[in-house]
Amino acid sequence: MSKSKKNNVALPQMSKQEKRRAEQEQQKQKTRILIVSTVALVVIIFVGLFMLASKDSSTAGSTADPVDFNYSEMARLGKEDAPVKIVEFGDYKCPACAQFTGVIKPQIVQEYVNQDKAAFYFVNLAFIGTDSRTASLAALSVYHQNQEAFWKFFDAIYANQGAEKEEWATPDFLVSLAQQLELPIDFDLLRKDIEDKTYESELERDIQLGTDTGVTNTPSLFVNGVKVNEPFNMEEIDAQIQVAAEAVAAQ
Repeated sequence: MSKSKKNNVALPQMSKQEKRRAEQEQQKQKTRILIVSTVALVVIIFVGLFMLASKDSSTAGSTADPVDFNYSEMARLGKEDAPVKIVEFGDYKCPACAQFTGVIKPQIVQEYVNQDKAAFYFVNLAFIGTDSRTASLAALSVYHQNQEAFWKFFDAIYANQGAEKEEWATPDFLVSLAQQLELPIDFDLLRKDIEDKTYESELERDIQLGTDTGVTNTPSLFVNGVKVNEPFNMEEIDAQIQVAAEAVAAQ
């Protein structure tokens, strides 16, 4: 019995034009794949860099070398021997500082200062206007006359803060404010200290401290010498205070 033979079926030949179209379509497909791959790679790199930057930002406060402050030269609220020391650099004309004083500082005082867990310190960084210095000189005069009265005056200056671009912190305004508060101080001495710039050397020392510390904006906050990245983020402040307290307890 003879074996049957299979017939070979010839495939239709592509014309040159069809080949060219196929090659062009293949090239387009390769190009699309390359573009998509490149975009995906760029996105991955961008996301990676963003996450790395976010991680660095969130941990900067806990890894930076702490500043060795001389706390005895600063206005203090709370016990001197409190384990955690919180330092604010501020300007009495700074709107953000007024917001910090009205919103964040009361929480710090209630949760930590009043519980003897921390002490709060203030450093003058007067740079916005000439009357920034005037307000600082007035506050320093009050501080040297009565340290408890200072913090009442401190809060009142911010609560009655004028426009940032206007010169509102005049000697008359500041003395009148102290009188309205009925502070237990010598008001004539307050005016004299402002006009004579009695505590200008202390003000300059504060400003120089800001420069040496690398502070470029207000408010700036430090917890046991370590800068707080977000001074309006109470959760971050809480976390740094906890870390600082644990570090002190472990010593």
